[in-house]
Formats: sequence, structure tokens, C-alpha cells
Amino acid sequence: MPSDFESVPSTGEARLYSPEITPLLQSLLATLADIDFAYESDVDVVRNSAADEVLKRKVIARLEQQNRERREPYVRQLTALQHRLESMVA
Repeated sequence: MPSDFESVPSTGEARLYSPEITPLLQSLLATLADIDFAYESDVDVVRNSAADEVLKRKVIARLEQQNRERREPYVRQLTALQHRLESMVA
């Protein structure tokens, strides 16, 4: 049975993942990147706005909280995937 987690012989450090794992990993990472990009864009809009600094800080704090909440399920999935891969290697 093929392993879901194998070393690339040329470097010894890079990893190849099975066809079942790779799309999931790419999807999770792309989703996190999209979430982070949207967050950074929103923060930039707030920082560059004419609003007073107190309001900016409040809005940015709310955006940070929303970002953490949006990221959480994807980070959990990545952690579970990491544990699954580690158990296959061990």
C-alpha cells in the first residue's frame, strides 16, 4: 500500500503527499491565504481611512477577532491532517 507521506530523495527534506492528501492540503492552505489576504486588505483600508485613531483601533481589533474565528476551522483541519501524516510515518 503506498504511503501518504514520503521524502523526496534529492533533498531529504521536501515532502510528497499522496493524491488523496495533496488536494486537501492545497485547498486548506489556499483558503487560509485567502482569509489572511482579505484580513490584511481590510486592515489597510481602516488604517488609511480618515477615521480617528480610537475608532481605527476598535475596528482593527474586531477584524483580528473575525480573522481568528474564520481561520480556526481550517487550522484545526491542518492539525488533524498533520497528525494523520505523522502517524503514517511513525
